[in-house]
Amino acid sequence: MKQSLHSLFRKCLFLLVATLSLHFSSYCQDDELKNTTEAGITVGPMVFLGDLGGHAGKGSTFLKDYNMNTTKIAIGAYLTAYPAQWLGFRFSLNYGKIEGADGLITAKGGDEVSRLGRNLNFRSKIFEGTIMAEFYPTVFLEEDPEDVTARLRPYGVIGLGAFHFNPQGSFKNAYGEDVWVNLKPLHTEGEGFPEYPDRKNYSLTQLNIPLGVGVKYFFSENINVSFEIIHRKTFTDYIDDVSTRYVDPSLFAKYLSPSDAALAKQISNKSLNGYNTQSYHMNDKRGNPKQNDAYFTAGFKIGFRINGGSEQRWRNSTHCPLLRF
Repeated sequence: MKQSLHSLFRKCLFLLVATLSLHFSSYCQDDELKNTTEAGITVGPMVFLGDLGGHAGKGSTFLKDYNMNTTKIAIGAYLTAYPAQWLGFRFSLNYGKIEGADGLITAKGGDEVSRLGRNLNFRSKIFEGTIMAEFYPTVFLEEDPEDVTARLRPYGVIGLGAFHFNPQGSFKNAYGEDVWVNLKPLHTEGEGFPEYPDRKNYSLTQLNIPLGVGVKYFFSENINVSFEIIHRKTFTDYIDDVSTRYVDPSLFAKYLSPSDAALAKQISNKSLNGYNTQSYHMNDKRGNPKQNDAYFTAGFKIGFRINGGSEQRWRNSTHCPLLRF
């Protein structure tokens, strides 16, 4: 049922964007109308929101469990077509890194102690491509929308994206050094094992729903800067390779090679440490499967118009009935 709802949500979002595009085109058939196209780059922090890390008390979602020192920088490039001043269609490619670690939690004697004792960590690179619609509602309130120089415009974005990740976890080797290994091949929670039919193998490439808000300032007709915060809703709880309960460790030897089985047994349960007097066992809670992982970026953008943008073209765009307010 959960997958069906996600599939329905994605289809509805696609239909919404397609309908907006077709609706605009049906009104704007004037041959003189030419899109304004903008290209630019973006840079800013990327933050993971999932099972690992956090603060005092019970684990929560969004900013309450945000650990500042896990913030990494993301970079990207984008191309946006503006068929109207109030609407843009953006294609972007982004690269960043995310991480999370239970060892960052400060113990204060509450529910956070169980997560601190769990002692898991991860890191992953994120490669992402998105298609989003930008909406500028204040355009309809502007006295002279064609004059964009020194203009400040808030906007909202929503769209559909795909991203690739590859969670890695660390363990200490015989020399006390931290060694990072890929977690998916180790099936740390028994994903794909017949004994756990509800724990399916997860894909390292997933869809997401980016949505957020921003504000754009025009230095001139052809150069602008923006700041935006975009949250990614995802459909997986395994970005950090943590989701549900501890697996039966004897199964690693049954399905994995001897070397991988030994590594999986060591890295799937690292709870025997200074914060716990007893390690976690099979079927003990390892993660929260009721809440999918997510991540967000706070990006600074600089954009350059590479075609269109002349006063005459902006004026021609008013031929579209939707823009006559």
